[in-house]
Amino acid sequence: MPALAISTPSLVAITAVVTAAAIWLIIFAVRLTRNPRNRPTISISLVDQARELKAAGQIQEAVFLVRGETGMSQRAAARFVNRL
Repeated sequence: MPALAISTPSLVAITAVVTAAAIWLIIFAVRLTRNPRNRPTISISLVDQARELKAAGQIQEAVFLVRGETGMSQRAAARFVNRL
């Protein structure tokens, strides 16, 4: 038997391990993009400004302000303003 010969069961096992590792890396990368570690920070002054705009009936302006300051999505910023 040559020194570099690999039997069929070993080749199948190696292929399975490499495939499983590749799938795991893809899943891990997708999860990292869904939950970024650098979450937006919301200051007290931003909350006060958004509350004032909401109280004045300017909800869209409050959402726009929150989006501009934090980088939140439209949906997340609207949810934030509605909960104020």
